[in-house]
Amino acid sequence: MNTKKLLLSLLTVTLLLVLASCTHAKTINQQDSIKKAGKLVVAVSPDYAPFEFKALINGKDTIVGADVQLAQAIADELGVKLELSPMSFDNVLSSLQTGKADMAISGLSYTKERAKVYDFSTPYYETENAILMKAADAKSAKDITSLNGKKVATQKGSIEEGLVKAQLPKANLISLTAMGEAINELKSGQVYAVDLEAPVAAGFLAQNKDLALAPFHLKTGEGDAKAVALPKGSGALTKTVNKVISRLVKEGKYKEFIKEAASLTGNAVD
Repeated sequence: MNTKKLLLSLLTVTLLLVLASCTHAKTINQQDSIKKAGKLVVAVSPDYAPFEFKALINGKDTIVGADVQLAQAIADELGVKLELSPMSFDNVLSSLQTGKADMAISGLSYTKERAKVYDFSTPYYETENAILMKAADAKSAKDITSLNGKKVATQKGSIEEGLVKAQLPKANLISLTAMGEAINELKSGQVYAVDLEAPVAAGFLAQNKDLALAPFHLKTGEGDAKAVALPKGSGALTKTVNKVISRLVKEGKYKEFIKEAASLTGNAVD
């Protein structure tokens, strides 16, 4: 019996070592494969200024934004070319599972549920909430109860969608694929308000003088911060991303990226 137990223990240890070796090899090969390919493919949803959006640069339709500059910094650290893969926001994370992208940088926030399926970097930007309304409605709105019974739009799959569900149970949540679509619904009177992030709201306000910030906003949690999403088991690659983020945050570079991107919102295209 003791001999059997000993053999079983040895077999278990051997299997664990093999699994650890395979996991380590997978982690190393993932980063190595990016370097070997000479490019870093990053999934983005370019309708979320100033994080990622399309703008006319030298007459050319170009994806720009603070997250794009972050992606470029990571590509530079890896010594490869950056390739952006634009798609709808609700497909950004799933692109990591299908292998269409190496990582996703698209105004994404960490959640426990998401972390079960994906790896996340350390945060690079703390989330700030805002609510946009028509200017006339914003003047008469006094507090959050003004949204009771009203249609409130958010981007499908976003953290803001969850905030509305939790904090505005008496409102009618309208989840839309693109933030630009939500703003158009607001301007046409199809929805009463749009819940989004403060920097994103600032970009739309700069282009739409008939809109205004509500005199209130939703509460964000301590963990509601922007992070880079990667396939599960991206150990070495995640460390590289964290190294870049640590440097950029320490130097205040990401906030500079936001300011630079905000100056381009006037050139934004649909």
